[in-house]
Amino acid sequence: MPLVRVALRRGKPAGYKHAILYGIYASMREVFNVPDEDKFMLLDEYDAENMAYSRTYLGVARSDHLVIIQITANNTRTVEQKKALFASIAGKLAENPGVRKEDVFINLVEVVKENWSFGNGVAQYADQL
Repeated sequence: MPLVRVALRRGKPAGYKHAILYGIYASMREVFNVPDEDKFMLLDEYDAENMAYSRTYLGVARSDHLVIIQITANNTRTVEQKKALFASIAGKLAENPGVRKEDVFINLVEVVKENWSFGNGVAQYADQL
C-alpha cells in the first residue's frame, strides 16, 4: 500500500541507493506492518541546481547528502506508529548506507484506502470497505 518516492543528489553508487530503498522498506515492514511484496518505490536523482532546501530549518543541520523521502500510505496509523517509523528509517539509513540522521527528511502523505489501484483499473481496497 505505501508508495515511496526518494530524492537525493546525483552521483551516489548503486549500492548506496539500494541500501536506502531497503532500509525504508524494512522499516515499513516492521513498524507499519506492510505485507511482503507490497513494495512500490521510486528513487530520483537531482543535480545540485535542481534541489533547494534549508540547511538549518527547525535547528536541523542538513548537508548536501540530504535524502528526501515521501511516503504515501493509508490513513490508518497512530501518531506513535508514525514517530516510530520516522525513527526507524533514520536509524536504518544511518547504519547503512551511512546517511546522517540530520539528512533524513521524511514526509508522510495519508490517503483513504479507496484511492489506490494496483493494476487492471481496479480499486482493490475499495471492495474491502
